[in-house]
Amino acid sequence: MYTIGIDVGGTNLKAGLVNETFDIVATKKMPLVWESPEKFAEDLCVLATGLVEENGISREEVAYIGMGVPGVVDVKRGMIVKTVNIPIRNVPVAELIHRVWEIPVFLGNDADCAALGEFYHFEKKDIESLILVTLGTGVGTGLIFNGKIHCGINGCAGEGGHMVIVSGGDLCTCGRRGCWERYASANGLIRLTKAAMEENRQSVMWSLADGSLDKVDGRTAFNAAREGDAAAKAVVDQYLTYLAEGLTNLINLLQPEVICIGGGVSNAADEALLFPLRGKVEEMRYDKDAQVHTQIVKASLGNDAGIIGAALLGRE
Repeated sequence: MYTIGIDVGGTNLKAGLVNETFDIVATKKMPLVWESPEKFAEDLCVLATGLVEENGISREEVAYIGMGVPGVVDVKRGMIVKTVNIPIRNVPVAELIHRVWEIPVFLGNDADCAALGEFYHFEKKDIESLILVTLGTGVGTGLIFNGKIHCGINGCAGEGGHMVIVSGGDLCTCGRRGCWERYASANGLIRLTKAAMEENRQSVMWSLADGSLDKVDGRTAFNAAREGDAAAKAVVDQYLTYLAEGLTNLINLLQPEVICIGGGVSNAADEALLFPLRGKVEEMRYDKDAQVHTQIVKASLGNDAGIIGAALLGRE
């Protein structure tokens, strides 16, 4: 039997045909064009059935569809309550899909799904707890405890990006000030880089960005620091301090066995990101004298994590 995992993104719908060992054997994607709940469900069915037919699989060989959504879901009713950056509100997506294809449908938050995928494929199979921290436009976190997604009483648990690390700091999209994602996301790193460039007109960061602030990305400061640029080194150090503050909060509060770091920023070399980050967390953490510590590692599945995790939802 196969399962289908669907990752609902801000611009695309991506689906994967997943085998019994939860490895992706084929993928398919299509643009996300929001017109109505009915059209959305129709597109999901077109995507899923197309994936099946193109790979010579019958519908009867698919056990269920799992779907990761960037927002809040009601897993019991199969409903998308609301999403980020897409105007979806209170859509009974499972019911709408059943009008076309009578197949079990399971929903989950996209960060939770990615965490579940990383947990299932983690190299050490005897762990029971893992937190995935994704550094992208924002900071996403997914919580796995006792081998299962922890989503809280209303599906909103795990919003680690919105814990405050700088009291009275920058205004966040959530309405609070000083949220972790304002400082530790890729966007936060870019803002920090641009500010340093404006104060240091001779910095190597300018040449790496072709002399334009518009061309600054999450790699600019890391690349310039590797070339020995002092301003860039200061940016990277400050960014890692912000990142370590949030990770330490998660460790002090939840004590997971593993924290996986994913997202575009995590592609930086271990010497530039992972190793100094571990050192900063070690200095900050409450449990310095404990014999067992949380492992901080890089995520291994990349963009496949969300699809694999979605395909695992029915197994939960």
